[in-house]
Amino acid sequence: MYVVIVVLLTVIVPGLSIAVDWLRGAGDLVVLLGKWFVFWGGGVRLLLAGLSQVMRPAVTSGILGIKDPAAEKVVAELGFANCAIGLVGILSLFVPGWTAPAGLVSGLFLTAAGVKHARNAERTLRENVAMGTDLFVALMIAIYLVGWLIR
Repeated sequence: MYVVIVVLLTVIVPGLSIAVDWLRGAGDLVVLLGKWFVFWGGGVRLLLAGLSQVMRPAVTSGILGIKDPAAEKVVAELGFANCAIGLVGILSLFVPGWTAPAGLVSGLFLTAAGVKHARNAERTLRENVAMGTDLFVALMIAIYLVGWLIR
């Protein structure tokens, strides 16, 4: 279920959202890229991940291969950070001017997390999915931010 939810929130739903807006003539592609990847990948996905980490820290500890129950305290704090970043990403859809700052924060976070996953040679399937989608969303947000900066 984890793999399905993560792929839906980071690839399929943002792609469909972009396609619907694009076909309706609702803006240029770079703006839509930022709007929907920041909302879904940097917002909804990170908020849900954060809530899961706060309520069930052992699941994330297990994904990361950490067996020490004391690590659950750190995972819960990571969850609070994910909730905060995710909430800003969600609000970016409704608050004018928030897409670029929310994209910068979530993009940096996802890049760092993706690189950290990539450095683990003994990744599980879940960690591979997290790594791939983290880096994919970070790339989409980076393309948006570069386009935003050069305008």
